[in-house]
Amino acid sequence: MANNMREIKSRIKSINQMRQITKAMKLISASKLKKARTQLEETLPYFNKVRETIADILAHSAEVESRFFDIREEKEGKKKAYIVMTGDKGLAGGYNSNILKLTEREIGDNKENALLLVAGTTGRSYFTRKEYHVHTEFDYAVQNPTVFRAREITEIILDLYNKQEVDEVYIVYTQMISAISLEPRVLKLLPIEIGALREDVKVDEIVLDQKFKYEPSEQEVLDVLIPKYIKGIMYGTFVEAFTSEQNARMTAMDNATKNADEMLQKLNLYYNRARQAAITQEISEIVGGASALK
Repeated sequence: MANNMREIKSRIKSINQMRQITKAMKLISASKLKKARTQLEETLPYFNKVRETIADILAHSAEVESRFFDIREEKEGKKKAYIVMTGDKGLAGGYNSNILKLTEREIGDNKENALLLVAGTTGRSYFTRKEYHVHTEFDYAVQNPTVFRAREITEIILDLYNKQEVDEVYIVYTQMISAISLEPRVLKLLPIEIGALREDVKVDEIVLDQKFKYEPSEQEVLDVLIPKYIKGIMYGTFVEAFTSEQNARMTAMDNATKNADEMLQKLNLYYNRARQAAITQEISEIVGGASALK
């Protein structure tokens, strides 16, 4: 009986320690999520203004040519780059596994023509182990996203695209629909489809206006604005991925804390029963011994 009580007490102590860790991780994730959201809200007006300017050019110009709109239809065996945003750590429920599965579905049988630029150690180690073509020099963490990091990544992507080392670029990330709903998504980054861009910035029809003039030309203005637009998308998806990871970890740690509370409640009940049984046994032995002496 005494051994059983010591074992239960030891388990209660270890679960209490685990509960403190999961509760602390939940609070840390909540703090990081709030900070990242605040950063995005502070920088969003600038990127929205860039989008509005692009919309203005598309609305008041006819056929605009740009290397960023080059679909390269004549090319066979197009090489596709996938920017995959995974976490640097686990303990986030199904967050990482959902992104990895979606990426593999998107690549399908086109493994030879797929280049993976993986942000986060979890995804990088997974795809390296699976022998995918992982860009070795692309080594960025998803933690604490910044505009500076988004600019660096945008420069890498544009360099690969301009050198025609890749023909299409996609971003695989997790979007936080709500506090309880996370959705893995694939977003096409390059080449930019004009129709989709007009729909995104709500340009219904082209209205030519000779009053609008762009110096030196619409094409050169777009060549400056579109990299900024891509940088904005990159930063936004990084923040979305980071906040989704923190939200997933916060939910997982909250569930772990609740499970620990339930286990502690059951173990305390078992401990009290064992202690009561031990007391009852001692009383019975004392009464039995006293009766034997009479």
